[in-house]
Amino acid sequence: MGCLGGELCSMPEWLDWAAKREWARDKVNSRPMRRLVLRYLLPAFVLAGVAGGAHAQTLLVVNQGDTNVSLVDPAAGREVAKVAEKTVGVHGHEVAASADGRLAFVPIYGSSGVGKPGIDGREMLVIDIGLREIVGHIDFGHGVRPHFPLLDPASGLLYVTTELDQTVTVIDPKTQKIVGTVPTGQPESHMLALSHDGRRGYTANVGPGTVSVQDMVGRKTVAVIPVSGDVQRIAVSADDKLVFTADQTKAQMAVIDTATNKVKTWVELPGLGHGSAATADGKWLLVAVPSKDLVAVVDLASMKVARSVEVGKSPQEILVRPDGKVAYVSCMGTGQVAAIDLEQWKVQKLIDAGKNADGLAWAK
Repeated sequence: MGCLGGELCSMPEWLDWAAKREWARDKVNSRPMRRLVLRYLLPAFVLAGVAGGAHAQTLLVVNQGDTNVSLVDPAAGREVAKVAEKTVGVHGHEVAASADGRLAFVPIYGSSGVGKPGIDGREMLVIDIGLREIVGHIDFGHGVRPHFPLLDPASGLLYVTTELDQTVTVIDPKTQKIVGTVPTGQPESHMLALSHDGRRGYTANVGPGTVSVQDMVGRKTVAVIPVSGDVQRIAVSADDKLVFTADQTKAQMAVIDTATNKVKTWVELPGLGHGSAATADGKWLLVAVPSKDLVAVVDLASMKVARSVEVGKSPQEILVRPDGKVAYVSCMGTGQVAAIDLEQWKVQKLIDAGKNADGLAWAK
């Protein structure tokens, strides 16, 4: 690619990818030129960085208290930008990234927590990660409290829980159009997990304390599993044989057998659990325990907590990096993300994000 002229032609060749990006951003002030740099020069820098061993991935963090999304360079362990949601009185909780890593999808849930009175959100923001700005809005047509978005790699579809309609809404991320819904049969379907082939969906229905099982292809509910008086969050094992959700009435984790759609056993925790994630090797389940400021590590062979890792205050969501080496944990109380080394079982670094850091996603 030839030089675009002006100050950009003098960009030092010795700068690494991240430094080049920041150097270009400092030098270019006009909006048209900014778009040109980010759309054409930045992809070239990314390719050059990958060839040189640098990482082009972005960790996305939704900061509820600041009503914005942090873009984090996970290799450097630092925030590189914030994107304001620009919503009035309502904010997002969760985020998903497109398959190509170019876009982020942020449902605007509302003004309150699950099951609590407040303003009901009705849209999902589309953020261009490279441009660092909102480039689209997906309107659900009425207040539905859209909460958790999840991209299915198998079908390429984007799903988002839409609590007030008691559904999971199906979106084509390429056209950004709603193409269908899958009923949950329960109120407060807050979180969603998918089997790895994309054929089964599982929602944690908070207030009813149940888990709904959905046929994502046939777009219907096939079972509703009683769990407790109140549950939170949900995860699927690496082999799709187990589903996990945290009991909010007792410090324990429900383990559901996906073959029978029944609770198989319980795992005792050191405190009430919240977000969880299974490791790709099938050995461990990581469970955030907000009241203890730690992540409990469950041995899935014995179904007992084998160890715990202290993180920041009030951990919420856990995201295992695609290579399986690191888990990222949003810490709402400190506005940080803890990066846990899954071989050493210790926090590598605490990354500053924003107030009430919550939802996490990985953009490649």
